[in-house]
Amino acid sequence: MGSSMESDGSAATGRLRILMVEDHGETRDVLAELLRHVGHEVAVAASVATGVQAINTGRFDVILSDIGLPDGSGYSLLAQARQKQPTIRAIALTGFVTEQDAQFSRQAGFDFHLTKPLDFHELRTVLGQMA
Repeated sequence: MGSSMESDGSAATGRLRILMVEDHGETRDVLAELLRHVGHEVAVAASVATGVQAINTGRFDVILSDIGLPDGSGYSLLAQARQKQPTIRAIALTGFVTEQDAQFSRQAGFDFHLTKPLDFHELRTVLGQMA
């Protein structure tokens, strides 16, 4: 069971491999540090292009992505990610706050829609449901 436990076991322990795609540097850095502090592995990207690069070279349990990115949208990022990793879970982290925005992100494949400013406790609760 050794190698399959290593590749699939992180979620079972509550530790998730998270790809966070956020173009605002300070938000990205602080949130990544908080997530690492509570035990998750976090890779960061600042755009759709760098997010896709990360997906092509690594394996993740969860994508935490802004919707509005400088070179596209979190929706296109998620579509490309699901081609590579069909079962990856996804959380939209966005300033788009209406119920229509939340419905659209769910239709695009995001499992959860969290709004900025982020409630870190809410994010931890959602990640706990995914682990």
